[in-house]
Amino acid sequence: MESKIVKAIQPKYSPVAVILTNEKPDSAMQFKEGRWGCVAAMLTAASKGKTAVFDRKTFGCIGGGVGLGFGNQYVNFPGGIEYFLSTGNPEFCNSEIGKNIVRNMPALEHGERYIKNPELAKKFVDNLPMTDVPTEYVVFKPLAEVAEGETPKVVVFMVNADQLSALVVLANYARETNINVIAPFGAGCHSICIIPYKEEEAANPRAVIGMTDISARKVVDKDILSFAVPYKMYLEMESNVEGSFLEEHEWIRIRERNKQG
Repeated sequence: MESKIVKAIQPKYSPVAVILTNEKPDSAMQFKEGRWGCVAAMLTAASKGKTAVFDRKTFGCIGGGVGLGFGNQYVNFPGGIEYFLSTGNPEFCNSEIGKNIVRNMPALEHGERYIKNPELAKKFVDNLPMTDVPTEYVVFKPLAEVAEGETPKVVVFMVNADQLSALVVLANYARETNINVIAPFGAGCHSICIIPYKEEEAANPRAVIGMTDISARKVVDKDILSFAVPYKMYLEMESNVEGSFLEEHEWIRIRERNKQG
């Protein structure tokens, strides 16, 4: 699938198509059942040309299962996800079950401290757009490799600040309002899947800036953020490239400096 946006902004990495399907792609990367893995790392791999596949037994971690759209996996989080995200759960960690788990998950005791307290963390989780996708698999693949007959659910750009700026302007280019991009707090996988899934249901969906998750930053370049677009919004943005600022000197000058860096 060719992209006018890609030609115009020239990102270092390929946009990634998120596809819901009942067909498992051949030779795709996949986590082993029961083994930990990071969905954001698979996104990075897909942006570099790989294909990755997930199902309800191979989503890598509990948060990844939620983020990909395999239901509310947080109900299975040991000691309570609201404690892990906030101040920790020392009481659970001192139990027989907790002692075994905390050896491999030390943050369970002191918390990640991303949210001030468990009460606020619970509200955050309760307000996530949990979904259970209607397919067996979620696939990440380079947008350029999307075949005829395949329709992405979301397109995810991995971009630097200059390219992100261009995408934000393009997202608002043909809208009557100027708040058509959001940057909600959440896990990296929330920002590339379930939040854009929910946006797709709106008459005028918004794009989602992501990879601001501190825990996911280590698997992306230090200057890269994600920009996830529900597919119908992606088509809208594609149709607006011609005749826009992306063909004008001001943007071209900014684009050229990325080649020099």
